[in-house]
Amino acid sequence: MNDTYILAIETSCDETSMAIVKNGQEVEALTILSQMDTHANFGGVVPEIASRMHTENITMVLEETLKKSKKTMDDISAIAVTYAPGLLGSLLVGVECAKTLALIYDKPLIAVNHTMGHIFANNIDWTMSYPTLALIVSGGHTDLLLMKNESEMESLGSTIDDSIGEVYDKVARVLGMPYPGGPNIEKASLQGKDTYELPRPMLDNSYNFSFSGLKSFIINLVHNETQRGNKVRINDLAKSFQVVAVDELVRKVELAIQNTDVHSFILAGGVSANKYLREEMKKLCEKYQVEFHVPNILYCTDNAAMIGCAAYPLYKAKKFADFTLNAKSSENIKNYIEKRDN
Repeated sequence: MNDTYILAIETSCDETSMAIVKNGQEVEALTILSQMDTHANFGGVVPEIASRMHTENITMVLEETLKKSKKTMDDISAIAVTYAPGLLGSLLVGVECAKTLALIYDKPLIAVNHTMGHIFANNIDWTMSYPTLALIVSGGHTDLLLMKNESEMESLGSTIDDSIGEVYDKVARVLGMPYPGGPNIEKASLQGKDTYELPRPMLDNSYNFSFSGLKSFIINLVHNETQRGNKVRINDLAKSFQVVAVDELVRKVELAIQNTDVHSFILAGGVSANKYLREEMKKLCEKYQVEFHVPNILYCTDNAAMIGCAAYPLYKAKKFADFTLNAKSSENIKNYIEKRDN
């Protein structure tokens, strides 16, 4: 059987990334051009600037990726691209680039859901085993899935309001920390103590998550303390917030482990880079003798290698897109799974 080389494109937010992935697991080349320093000046990603920078950079990123891999377009088996969800203008740059390359070089076109990319990033350093639970935690997602195999999966639950990554960023902002907020919250929490009494979100037996109440409580707490002239203990509040937020994730995953016959658990998405979250999930998995897996830090945040990995099962199943493919700013993971299965 010939090797499959997928050229993957990821432009869902503020990273212009391309990769060449062999057989869904081996990263032949990866290029990530981040816009983080630019958007940090505005306290968050500015969609118009992001799409403009993608347009300016994408040809250069393609050339760099091919150069690193020592491959030509003749060696490529298919073109894969993130089409949803994400910033619409950013996604459109990647989608149009992928369609152009597929047309010019007569390659199959594969449409990849960004969330699936985060999950399949776990295939880079090990071979995913099934059935497995997958928790996706990022700036746009908090989703818990049961994966029976690489193409059959079920959405168990998701956030009913804010994603965990979004709340990390907003809490960081109200505490006066620069963008991106997640790493700064984690850094501050290492210097703090869990001394603030914060509300516990969604104490129920569902697999859904809710973080808006916790976020609002902290925003109001900081506002009220400031109005009274009291000093907010930033490190302690960061620690207390992280403990409650991560505990909510752990509690729901524990419930799922208890109610499903799985022998492995994977953590994915940008927030999976958080060391405290990794440690707590690892403890949980050890408690239930479940294998714990999380991608290398490089593959936790947005990157094209994960898109190439997620595209491979679709390539094998010959699930190709046509040139009517368009970008979508939002796509519920449950709806995506139902569409994929049909």
